[in-house]
Amino acid sequence: MYTDTPIPPCAQCALNRREFLKTSGAACAGAFGTMLLPAALPLRPSDDPPRIRILYALHGEQQEVPDWPNVGFDFRPVMEQFTTHLATQCQGFEFLPSMANGPEETDKILLDDTDVDGYVVFQMNCWNRVVQSAAATGKPVLYADFKYAGSGGFLVYTAEFLRAAAPNVGFVASSNIEDVTAAVRCFELMKQGGSVGDVVAAIARQRVERTAPASSLTCHPDPVTTLEPEECLRALRESPILAVRDEEARSGGTIMGMPVEFIPFAEVNQAWESADRDEARAIADRWEATASVVSGVSRETLESSAAMYLGMKAVLERHGSRAITVNCLGGFYGGHIHAYPCLGFFELNNEGLIGACECDLRSTSTMMALTTLTQGRPGYISDPVIDTARRQIIYAHCVASNRVFGPAGPVNPYQILTHSEDRQGASVRSIMPLEYMTTTLEFHQDREEILLHQGKAVANDPDDRACRTKLAVEPIGDIEKLFTMWDRWGWHRVTIYGDLKEPLYALAEAMDWTVVEEA
Repeated sequence: MYTDTPIPPCAQCALNRREFLKTSGAACAGAFGTMLLPAALPLRPSDDPPRIRILYALHGEQQEVPDWPNVGFDFRPVMEQFTTHLATQCQGFEFLPSMANGPEETDKILLDDTDVDGYVVFQMNCWNRVVQSAAATGKPVLYADFKYAGSGGFLVYTAEFLRAAAPNVGFVASSNIEDVTAAVRCFELMKQGGSVGDVVAAIARQRVERTAPASSLTCHPDPVTTLEPEECLRALRESPILAVRDEEARSGGTIMGMPVEFIPFAEVNQAWESADRDEARAIADRWEATASVVSGVSRETLESSAAMYLGMKAVLERHGSRAITVNCLGGFYGGHIHAYPCLGFFELNNEGLIGACECDLRSTSTMMALTTLTQGRPGYISDPVIDTARRQIIYAHCVASNRVFGPAGPVNPYQILTHSEDRQGASVRSIMPLEYMTTTLEFHQDREEILLHQGKAVANDPDDRACRTKLAVEPIGDIEKLFTMWDRWGWHRVTIYGDLKEPLYALAEAMDWTVVEEA
């Protein structure tokens, strides 16, 4: 379920199910940046109820493809509960629910909306471009995230609206449906002679007022020994990053002085095939003995994943490298590799090496810099999610270390589960230690910038939707500011345990780069 607050049934809600399940929509009528907005839109008679179109942005009623929240996810009860709850709690409103998977379907729906007063857009899958068409109408729009489902698109698109100062778009990112309800009630201002800007300002006030208050940010002691900047940069230049994106071998230039070598899937697959199967079985035995849970993953898959770890490690040794990043989904779905590398990355990161997801070179170079700077602490790539109801940012991914303080440090519990989006292969849920300071960042070579925020680890979320590891952190600073950078930096971030702000500023100064604090 989306919300922690029970959603009451509605015995009096007369919703047209055919209208509710309608799937129509279309190409964006115009960019939101070019809208011309009057001070107040023309209104229907004041005694008419506010008429609000609810747009659910998603692939389809039941998800047929691997994506957040997961393949097979049934959105129908979620949409019905959202719509019923709003109709019950916002008496005097008329709601028109519809589904759309992109701009073409959306624009078809909008053609019939001459007497609609505004829009509520729920981002249910990450990248369905629906809210842009609603924003282009000039009518007030409330944009809402469905946590662990549409969060990537929601963060990127919200940052785009904020950067463009879109005057008719308000947003809410909360696991509590009552926060959405409070924002929807702001549309009542339209019937009181208020402007579009009044509605959006009221939504922002509601979001800020209802965001959970800050708690104590005192953390457990965690001294970190770091290299001097020049020593760190020298060490980085000594080891190439191996990038496995496709079947082509080529040079990839340098990132922060680190050489990048593209190697083909075939080389990794051959190393997997050649891995010692007895050694792979011993590693699978260890995983079964040390994981607190192994669920949905066969013994055959464990042994294949162990062989992938051995194969990647052999490739690293052959190239004299400490870091490898693999286009895991493209390789697996394309039949180029035959085991997910998630557990292999888990093992490499526990050893002080770098195993990085999705052939993301920027995040891989960030991980490499962090592990080198801290002499072994692993970072992990994530797809973050913001939840104002708990004042949290959650770092979600299917790979993470369980030796967050370095190879010689204590281990934390972990589980072996399927890869979340497609329920295949094997991946890791690391149950990370709490009450410690974390530093989250990205390095951007082209802009010569380091993006940084920090937070206190407060929870591990076991929600079944989206990626398996979900470390929740209370950010230090302004959580509102944390919504602003996703359009320029993308969705991925790299998180590492420890207060690294001072050594990162020193590293940036040595490179003549700038640190951008996003919270």
